Amino acid sequence: MNDQFRPLGPPEPPDRGETCPHALTALARRLRALPPSVGPVRLVAVDGHAGSGKTTFSERLAVALGGAPVLHLDDLATHEELFEWTGRLTEWVLAPFARGESARYRAYDWVARRFGAERELPAAPVVLVEGVGAGRRALRPYLACLLWMELANEGSWERGQLRDGPELTEFWDGWKRAERAHFTTDPSRPYAELLVLQGIEGYELLPGPQKTD
Repeated sequence: MNDQFRPLGPPEPPDRGETCPHALTALARRLRALPPSVGPVRLVAVDGHAGSGKTTFSERLAVALGGAPVLHLDDLATHEELFEWTGRLTEWVLAPFARGESARYRAYDWVARRFGAERELPAAPVVLVEGVGAGRRALRPYLACLLWMELANEGSWERGQLRDGPELTEFWDGWKRAERAHFTTDPSRPYAELLVLQGIEGYELLPGPQKTD
């Protein structure tokens, strides 16, 4: 883990509202207080199994951060390279951030099966990167904080398949094999600083294992 990775301290009790505004506001305050991890950016990863709620949580956290940019790793992956996106992330995002510049990347179109028009990702004080593998070994040195969505893989996959429908069953079968292989060789959860639990009434934040490399 980056030597700039600093403990956030114990999480505050979450508000019991639908989106837990108090918990997210408290987390946003802690994240903004961290030292930058790549150039001027505090890069915060939201990792977890497919279907665990990473995108929704990241969108709500981004709002609590005052409109923080969010990079979805689905935009960098492809059908043939579900987890082989590290090179694109390094070239398109990390290198510009390290120079204090906005990143520019091309998002993959999962229907057309090709990369689309260029998008800009500003080098904001806090940038969220969400997706399966966001806390991978190659990315951790650039992270200010790693958050893990605490939902077991089978429960996550079931939610994801219900969301996507039966027409994507074949894709999900391949995805599950690929995700198992990825986390077997490059687990993220042991290095998470906070575990994010989603309940009926909102989110709860718990201390993570915080293992160091």
